[in-house]
Amino acid sequence: MAGLKDLIDKRYGKDAGIDGKPDEAGVLEYLLSRRSIRAYKDEPVPEALLNVLIACAQSAPTKSNLQQYSILVVQDPAVRKALGPWCPRTKGLDAVPALLVFCADMRRNQRIGEFRGKPHVNNNLDTFLNATVDASLAMGFFVAAAEAAGLGCAPLSSLRDHLYGVADVLGLPDGVFPVAGVMCGWPELAGYVNQRLPQSVVVHRDRYDDTNLEAEIDAYDQSRHAIFSVPDARQSKQDLFGIADFYGWSEHISRQLAVPERPEFKAFLKSHGFDLA
Repeated sequence: MAGLKDLIDKRYGKDAGIDGKPDEAGVLEYLLSRRSIRAYKDEPVPEALLNVLIACAQSAPTKSNLQQYSILVVQDPAVRKALGPWCPRTKGLDAVPALLVFCADMRRNQRIGEFRGKPHVNNNLDTFLNATVDASLAMGFFVAAAEAAGLGCAPLSSLRDHLYGVADVLGLPDGVFPVAGVMCGWPELAGYVNQRLPQSVVVHRDRYDDTNLEAEIDAYDQSRHAIFSVPDARQSKQDLFGIADFYGWSEHISRQLAVPERPEFKAFLKSHGFDLA
C-alpha cells in the first residue's frame, strides 16, 4: 500500500500538502484508495457475506435512532429484468452479482405509531430529509464494508430516472422511495482513483467563503485534464452545446445541470405519501 501522503496526492491529482501517520489497521489508506467498480467477475456474492455487510450498513448513524430507511436486496431475475427498462442509462442490471436498493422509509414509523395508538404528525420536509440522510448513511457504510471485504461497488442513481416504474416493479408503498441503488461484486477490473475538488473549495473555516472559486475550479479542471482528458466524442450534450476546445470537469457538470433532470420527482413524492410541508 502506498504511503498516506501519496494516496492523498493521488486523490487530489496534485501535491495537496497533506500528510499524516497511517492508522495501525490501515483504514485511512483503504478509504483514500477507494474507487467505483462497474465490471464484475461472474461469481456470486455469498448470502452470509451479504448479511454481514447489511449489518455494517445498519451500524451507520441514524437521526434520533428513528432508522427511517429500508434496504431491498434484488435477487429475482424477473425483477432484475423488469427494472432494466426503467434504468436505461445503466446496462446489465440483470447480470450484476448483487443489487441493493436503499430507500428512505417513513412508512414503518407511521405504522408503528398506529400500533401504539399515537398520531404520526411529522409527515413533513424535515422527515423526508432525515429519512433520505438515514438511507444515504446506511448506503455509505455498506459500500465501505463491501469494499473492505474485497468487493467492488458502484452507486446507482438512475433508479430515480423513472420513479413510477421503479416503484411499481419493487412494490414500494406510500412513504417509501428509492434514494439510490448499489451494484457490487468481485472486481473484474481495478478501476481508477477519481480526483476530488481541493479542500480549499470544499472546506470553509468558521464562515462560508467562495471568493476564489473561479480560479480554484480552473486549476482543478487543469489538474484533472492532465490525468484523464475527455475525447471530443465523449463530450456530453453536443446537440445543445457543441464541442468545447477545452472540456474540463466544470464544463461537464455545467452541461449536465443545464438540462432539467427527473422533473417528476416532487410529483412522485407527493403522490406516494410524502407531504413535504
